Amino acid sequence: MRRALPWILGGLLVIAAGAITAVTPDDESLVGATVQRGSFGDTVASRTLIATASDATFADELAVPSSDWSAAGNWLIVTVVASAPTTEVDSAIQLATLVVGDRVFHSSERPSASLKGTPLRVGIDTVGTLAFELPPDVTTGTAELRLTTSYVTPELDDLVAIPLVLDDLERTASIELVDSGVSAP
Repeated sequence: MRRALPWILGGLLVIAAGAITAVTPDDESLVGATVQRGSFGDTVASRTLIATASDATFADELAVPSSDWSAAGNWLIVTVVASAPTTEVDSAIQLATLVVGDRVFHSSERPSASLKGTPLRVGIDTVGTLAFELPPDVTTGTAELRLTTSYVTPELDDLVAIPLVLDDLERTASIELVDSGVSAP
């Protein structure tokens, strides 16, 4: 028994080390973003952003009449109402992504009329659109719109996440985007 005791203790230490490793959080959960989730049409507030996804639709063509720009494709256009919660310093949606399954799509920088980068005001809603150019196979299922005022996915900060059911969205032949602006009361 005396010769088996070190082997038994060693085995118990290996099992204990494995259990500790299994319950230790990974780096993403320690420094990753805190996701503030809400429903489509509801206002979602984070530390740096207040946002509501008020409308979403698919389009076969996207146009910006003020710049004579247009492009055909599988476009998802999301109308967002946004404002700053406490300060206007660096308050603008700088990163807008659409997560579909394990794929992430960034809002397009091609149309000049976009809410992305538009300064936000405290207590004053700004209405604008975000356009996502998607592959032809992305038309059904669920997606999640993620918005943040950071240029990259924030660490140790929060971001707004709003789910979209793509099956429920209408499709139109063409949509004309207008510049973001302050909403009327």
